[in-house]
Amino acid sequence: MYQQNPPYRMPQQQEMSPVKFIVTIAVVALFVIIGLTVMFGSWYTVDQTQRAVLLRNGAFVEVVQPGLHFKAPWVESVYKIDMQTHTKTYGADASGTKDVMEAYSADQQPAFLRVSVTLHIAPDKVAEMYSRFGGDYEAALGRVISPHVYERVKVVFGQYTAAKAISSRGQLNADASASITQSIAYDPVFIIESAQIENISFSPDYIHSVEQRMQAEVEVQRQQQNYQQEKIKADIAVTQATGRANSVVAEAKAAADAIVLKGNAEATAIRARAEALGSNPALVSLTQAERWNGVLPTTMLPGSAVPMIALK
Repeated sequence: MYQQNPPYRMPQQQEMSPVKFIVTIAVVALFVIIGLTVMFGSWYTVDQTQRAVLLRNGAFVEVVQPGLHFKAPWVESVYKIDMQTHTKTYGADASGTKDVMEAYSADQQPAFLRVSVTLHIAPDKVAEMYSRFGGDYEAALGRVISPHVYERVKVVFGQYTAAKAISSRGQLNADASASITQSIAYDPVFIIESAQIENISFSPDYIHSVEQRMQAEVEVQRQQQNYQQEKIKADIAVTQATGRANSVVAEAKAAADAIVLKGNAEATAIRARAEALGSNPALVSLTQAERWNGVLPTTMLPGSAVPMIALK
């Protein structure tokens, strides 16, 4: 008898247990996280205003320049250090809320100073900046710059009198900047670009005395100007009087010279006539005849002769 074979059945797949499924998901997620970490966590960029310190298991490896860089995940890390220029201010007025920088001038005048220092980290000292200060900018300032600023500014200010510190502020700033720069020359973690004393606050009594002195100087200058004006007026008057006197003298001299000339001419004429009469006695009669108008006198003294008529 023909026997029919049973129908074919597909082998039944074994179902995954919930625990195994969770473990599988966790392993896949771990690998994904590791892949993302390697992909995105190993690349880093350093800005142009920064330098980076590359560390391997906490040990210094090198200073990294600006740009895109790769680091080994988990074992290497990067610490970025700001290389921009910053300005640090020290001191304030006596009524300020900041730290006070009090100094004395050469003439023992107390003053409160406010000083600003502009600086940046030296590019070749980045590794030292991290190894000594952990890259902490404020900590480096507090240990390298601040003590010298307080010391050197007070010393330089003490070489100026109060009046000179005000009138020669440019020279005072130059001296203070040079002194601070020289004081950190042995430890050049920072490069000082400039240092200047922004404000000098003296005591009210000294300010009052300065105002009085300035007023006195202004009054002296005013008196000097008045004196110069009066002197100029006097010089003008003297010049005018001298001119008038010289004119009178010149006129008198000219008149005297004219009289002398006239007298000399008359004397010369008389002398010439006298010489002529001496050499020609009849010249007198001739002159009388030339000047006679032809009229005989109407009255004559007894025994007198008719004028200009000689009877022989």
